[in-house]
Amino acid sequence: MKKILLIRLSSLGDVIFNLPLANVLKKNGFEVTWLVAEKGIDIVRGNPAVAKHILVPLQRWKKEGLTLNNIKEFFSILKQIRDEHYDIAIDTQMMFKSMIWLKFCGAKRTICFDKGKEFSYLGGKEKIKKPDNKKYKVHAITQHMTYAKYLKLEGTDEIKFTLPASPDDVKHKIDDLLSDIDKSKPLVVIAPATTWKLKHWNKDNWKKVVDTIKDKCSLVFTGTENDRDLISYIGGDNYLNLAGKTSIKDLIEIFSRAALVIAPDSGSAHLARATEKPAVISIFCCTPPKVYGPFGNDEKYFAICGNLKCQPCHTRKCPLSGDGFEQCVNFPKPEKIINIVNNVLQNERHSV
Repeated sequence: MKKILLIRLSSLGDVIFNLPLANVLKKNGFEVTWLVAEKGIDIVRGNPAVAKHILVPLQRWKKEGLTLNNIKEFFSILKQIRDEHYDIAIDTQMMFKSMIWLKFCGAKRTICFDKGKEFSYLGGKEKIKKPDNKKYKVHAITQHMTYAKYLKLEGTDEIKFTLPASPDDVKHKIDDLLSDIDKSKPLVVIAPATTWKLKHWNKDNWKKVVDTIKDKCSLVFTGTENDRDLISYIGGDNYLNLAGKTSIKDLIEIFSRAALVIAPDSGSAHLARATEKPAVISIFCCTPPKVYGPFGNDEKYFAICGNLKCQPCHTRKCPLSGDGFEQCVNFPKPEKIINIVNNVLQNERHSV
């Protein structure tokens, strides 16, 4: 069995987009070790596709700064990696923070794309052609699978997601959190927030969707503590608000019990897709749906945008002014989402 180091440190969604690659590597007989940061650790640790994981505490290092202890920890992790004597290492992150690990990991073969941010292409001995995605038509999963095709592996057309199994304490916690919902109706989870302002769909659009579908389902909202006010506005404090009460492990269990998850282009949307249980509606404002939309069956997974001329700009700050300024957040109109919800729920009878 050959040993391979997969370097994808963050973010949550990007780690999830690498799961199909990890599964193909395992299927072809590789022992996969994943180098990951804090945001993705709960996706990688205990994942059936991953034999081992190595945590790089980037968030803590960034918070604490350049300290002697952190420098010692860096070299300790690097030694741990080099002691494994990997046959192959690949960097799908393609940034300086991942390039350093690829450059000095000691693997016999180090592979990266021929183009990347922050001189990251200097990390690999073998450079493969990066798919041209200037028009945002190639999905991130397809881009990552380029590595498997370069290695001439079998099954690169099979897109398989795996996640760690929920431990009993998580199942019991979710049982308690969902104990008061109406289980005679399908469970719909709405996770309306993410980290980019321009990814946020208009809160009045959310409100109209909720007001229209509320009688057809049991509604649950998820998010961080900072999202409580937004969720309160959207739902009027009439539904179960779990903002700030759930971890990644908890969300895996919640999403796996849902009939439908609705979210912007966010880690929540990608996580819901990876559970392979609920239908997923992901609403896109500034980012490209063909690159980051939920991958697969277009009768179950929906990436919806307003199809404005300026979309996708893929920027954190709107480049337009005047009437066009931040207009993408107002589209699509709520009626389009409501129609999809109705179609999804028509055959769903009760919560899982």
